[in-house]
Amino acid sequence: MGEDGESSKLNHSFLRDYVTEADVISTVEFNQTGDLLATGDKGGRVVIFRREPEVKGEEEELAEVGEYNVYSTFQSHEPDFDYLKSLEIEEKINKIRWLPQQNAAHFLLSTNDKTIKLWKVSERDRRPEGYNLKDEEGRLKDISTVTSLQVPVLKPTDLMVEVRPRRVFANGHTYHVNSISVNSDGETYLSADDLRINMWHLDITDRSFNIVDIKPVNMEDLTEVITAAEFHPHHCHLFIYSSSKGTLRLCDMRASALCDRHAKIFEEPEDPGNRSFFSEIISSVSDVKFSHSGRYLLTRDYLTVKVWDLNMEKGPVETYQVHEYLRSKLCSLYENDCIFDKFECVWNSTDSVIMTGAYNSFFRMFDRETGRGVTLEAWRESSKPRAVLRTRRVYTGGRRRRGDVGVDSLDFTKKILHMAWHPEENIIAIAATNNLYIFQDRVNSENTENQ
Repeated sequence: MGEDGESSKLNHSFLRDYVTEADVISTVEFNQTGDLLATGDKGGRVVIFRREPEVKGEEEELAEVGEYNVYSTFQSHEPDFDYLKSLEIEEKINKIRWLPQQNAAHFLLSTNDKTIKLWKVSERDRRPEGYNLKDEEGRLKDISTVTSLQVPVLKPTDLMVEVRPRRVFANGHTYHVNSISVNSDGETYLSADDLRINMWHLDITDRSFNIVDIKPVNMEDLTEVITAAEFHPHHCHLFIYSSSKGTLRLCDMRASALCDRHAKIFEEPEDPGNRSFFSEIISSVSDVKFSHSGRYLLTRDYLTVKVWDLNMEKGPVETYQVHEYLRSKLCSLYENDCIFDKFECVWNSTDSVIMTGAYNSFFRMFDRETGRGVTLEAWRESSKPRAVLRTRRVYTGGRRRRGDVGVDSLDFTKKILHMAWHPEENIIAIAATNNLYIFQDRVNSENTENQ
């Protein structure tokens, strides 16, 4: 992850020349192999990209690692209306999660604020022909005209990608769903809203089991809300959830059915000297992710990204400043509501590098071994194949370099909130408003362990 950024180059970008609210990407997710990439937008659509097979060059070396091209597009959710509460329910896709692949078909969960859906994605490249009781157009024949019997055969046809809804999990949440997470047992998943976490079985749609409920008897006593939740990648009885107060609670479902009492709580003591009006807002955790090993937690609040050790509750083991230069701008960021933006964070495949988003189309990467961070930019000029992903720097004082961006020049409408990292390779997907950028490291794998 060197400062020159020469090793990271653009692989593919999916761009549109116009921006409407419905086109803004709201979630990005690779499947378990990394061959499929799904995005959801505010218009309720899901777009699935598939990685093309690798192409060999003249010298029988890999000349091009397969690019991601559009595989399927479908409408996942439609606008709805809650007549009991007189509230509109947006079609915006909040989260997408892939299920582990069991057969030739792929399955994914998608959710808006209220309803979770299970989709089956499958291919069809053959069709049956030679029916005895139907003609070529599918109409029933007159039985009296059938004089002989034939065996139907499958004949090749153009590849068709079919996406069908298999389950609809509705009426499980009173408040807005912010997280879904598939359990390692492959049979259950959790969904979290502001005050409750439910566990569902993938085959049962009409009921769920409430495992966390922090709603007070009197809503005036409400002091915090749930912001994110995730199952442990290896232990099906463990899950973590974060709160707007900056705390993380690890729950063990073996201890009790209702996990209102946590097994562990992770929080960082607040420095009274830094206490301000904005302290609680900027300490709210917007995302939490287990490492692939299951040993660490990665969290993002407004100004920092932190790594926690599951065996050490008293505080994070690593803290990285994402955009500390905005601390002096919190008042104006509060006025334009940017202070409430929810940034995501991700691990690379080896848990050695972490990534999160920022403003001005910037995103940050931090090398855990060296502690160094780098600022990169997802922008139109880098959208050409083989374009080098350049590093950027925000000028905060001292000597100003050529190309530095001043804090007052940052564009707060261009924010990188959603991203994903390939589960096995150094390929990242960055959502920038209505654009999806896919960047890939071109350096030989033995030199990219810390890229």
